[in-house]
Formats: sequence, C-alpha cells, structure tokens
Amino acid sequence: MRYLPLNKNDRTAMLDKIGVANIDALFEDVPKQARLDGLIDLPLHQSEQAVEQHFSRLSAKSVAASHVPFFCGAGAYKHHIPASVDHLIQRSEFLTAYTPYQPEISQGTLQALFEFQSQVALLTGMDVANASMYDGSTACAEAVVMAGRVTRKSKAILAAGLHPHYAATTQSVAKFLDIEIVENECRPSSDAQAIAQIDDTTSCIVVQSPNVFGEIVDLTPYAEAAHAHKALLIAVFTEPVALAAITPPGQQGADIVVGEGQSIGVGLNFGGPYVGLFACRQKLVRQMPGRVCGQTVDADGERGFVLTLSTREQHIRREKATSNICTNSGLCALAFTIHMSLLGDAGLQKLATLNHEAACELADILSAIDGVDLVNESFFNEFTLRLSKPAADVVEALADKGVLGGVPVSRLTGGSQDDLLLVAVTETASADDMTLFAAALKEILS
Repeated sequence: MRYLPLNKNDRTAMLDKIGVANIDALFEDVPKQARLDGLIDLPLHQSEQAVEQHFSRLSAKSVAASHVPFFCGAGAYKHHIPASVDHLIQRSEFLTAYTPYQPEISQGTLQALFEFQSQVALLTGMDVANASMYDGSTACAEAVVMAGRVTRKSKAILAAGLHPHYAATTQSVAKFLDIEIVENECRPSSDAQAIAQIDDTTSCIVVQSPNVFGEIVDLTPYAEAAHAHKALLIAVFTEPVALAAITPPGQQGADIVVGEGQSIGVGLNFGGPYVGLFACRQKLVRQMPGRVCGQTVDADGERGFVLTLSTREQHIRREKATSNICTNSGLCALAFTIHMSLLGDAGLQKLATLNHEAACELADILSAIDGVDLVNESFFNEFTLRLSKPAADVVEALADKGVLGGVPVSRLTGGSQDDLLLVAVTETASADDMTLFAAALKEILS
C-alpha cells in the first residue's frame, strides 16, 4: 500500500479545526534558537549504498570508549556488562514485549519488573519502587512534581551539587505547573545555603549524593531541616554502584530517591536509552508516578503478578494522572535486573570496592602532578580536579594523545568553572590506562 501524505487542503482543514493559523504555531513553546530554520544541509535523496558509505565514513571518525583509556563520567559510566545480559534481553519474548495490560499472558514481563522493583528498593533503602522511569533526569523532575502533590506546596529547592542536566529538566517541567524552583549555583562545596532556604512554603529539597562533582554528601541534615518544615527530601544519584558502598539514602532520611540506573546492565549507548529509578516511602506510594507491579495469587492459589498501581495518563483521565511521561524503560530495566542478579549482594559490594580503590589510586597519581589539585574531600569513583589550564583545552589535547580523560565542568555549567575537570574511574580502567593518562596530562600541563 502506498503512503499518501496529507495535501495542502487537508492540513488547512486540520489547522482550522484546532484554531491554529499555521504549522509553525504548533511549535511556539519551543525556543526559537532550538528550532531549525529551513532544511538540513543534506542531499534530498541518495542511494542506499551511498548512504551506507557516507555514514561508515562518519562513524570511523568516532572513538569508541572501549578502544582507548576512558575516564568520562558526569552521569553516564562505563562498566563491564556480562555477555549473558545482552544475550538474555535479546530473547524475542523480552525484546518484543509490550505494556503488560493483560497480566494472564504477561507473567514473565510482570515478574521481571517485580524483581526489578525489589532490587531498586533494597539498593536505595526505601519501602517501594516503581517499574522504572524514562531516565534519571525525568525521574528527578517527576519527584519534584510528586512532592508538590504530597505537601500541597509550590517551592522546590535544588541543592548546589545537583547535576545541571537534572536541574534543567526539572526547570522545564516545573515552569508549566506553577512550581517555583530555587536553584543554587552548581559548585563543589557544602551547601548550608540550601538548608537555610527551607521554609514553610517548601515542598522539597533535592540533594544529589554522590553529587555531580563526585562528593559524598551527608543527607541527614537536609532531611532534618526539610521534615522540620513538613517538606520532603528527594535524594538523587547518577551512579547506582555507589549505593553498595555508602549508606543508602533511605537510611539517611530521604522520602523519595531517584536516579539513573545505566551503570548496571546498560551500556553507554551514545547517551541512551537509559533507565530511571524511582523509590519512595510506603505512605507516599499512591502519589508515585509510573506503575507498580505487584505479587498476588490466582484462583488456584498459585503465585502471580499484576499491575497493582498504574496511574499514567493513558490509563486514567490525564488531569488525575501522577505522570504524563508515557513510557518506562522495560528492556533496560530487565538488563539492570539480570546484571544485578548475576552480581548478587556480595558481587555488587565487591564491584563497588573495586571502583573506589581504582579511583583512589588514580586520584593520588594525578594530584601529584604539577598544576593539578584534587578538589574533593570525599568521593566514590568520580572526583574533580582543578587544573592550571582550561579543562576543555586539556581534554582536547588528551584526546589527541589517545586518552579520553574526563568531562570539563564548563561543558555542564555553560562555561563557568572552566578549570575544573571531572574524572571517573571504574573497574574497566587498567593500571596501564592510568599510567598513560598521567603521562599525557603531565606533558600537557608542563
């Protein structure tokens, strides 16, 4: 069957029906600088072979993370993923599974999501978790919206160490919901200022640990200050492996815990798809966005699984929904669960120990170089260096020497703090990788 696109008259009739003058008016909420003016500078048509050759040449210019010493993090981390993870998620019953609206024929999918929820709740130290969110940044935004529903207050405070991308996503969602966002400058330091900003109009304070600079933050003072004003503490993380080495947020007084699950089972994948983790206290479960898979028994008394809570916008009237993001990340959640199951509790703790030890080793090596100062007082597997030259220039020079040496803070903050470099170290970094990194950095800074 041929695809017959709309003609001009069809489009005019549709625009008239919804009361819009032209197609451009449909996109007026998108900032003008983000819109494309005209066609992309590409040929209007090419043969299949020509397209394949062109993209092969483009891809050859990229450097794969596994081909060179790699120390980039800033919210996405390179860990070893067992081959069995990818093998299992590519089984057709998982790869092609859709939303489990009919539990009687979706028991495998529902059980996998139930196990995922159990693992996330244990990892975060919380009572209950949902069946995943889109990613860490949107989970953060959804948590702020949820806090407003729970407390019926409109002010949310973002502490200084929150990842700028998470802050930007939260700002984007909040501006359409009349939520006041108080965002503190992203900087590596203690954040007493954020605690002082909490008052009786505050719905929540959002604190990341380890924060974007890698610092481990004691969440207890934030929890105490928030609860004194009947506000919630939202704890954020971007590196879930860290939760196997530090006190879980739930044990530090967090009411909602959100973060990115990419580190466990999900590859870097050029930035996505990833998987958002979301957990909360039992008393808040009915305000939690997304969906929850529950365990039950069937008519014969056999163990079974169902969608216990499912309050997304396609399930009930949209104004009553707890979330209007119409997807979770089921396949990535399955990868997370398989990897976690393979590791087990002892394996996850050992992995966390390997990460921390490797980071400590490299931090000692690099901070001994002239022109390099370690900013952190504490860290897990990521730390911040202050360099004697602009970090972005140093990163480019390192890349020329075959080392992907981290992420300039200025790339996250829009140009400020240009002497700071984020360096992440996982179990995939070898002693030789560290030696090459140190030698290249020393030469560049000399």
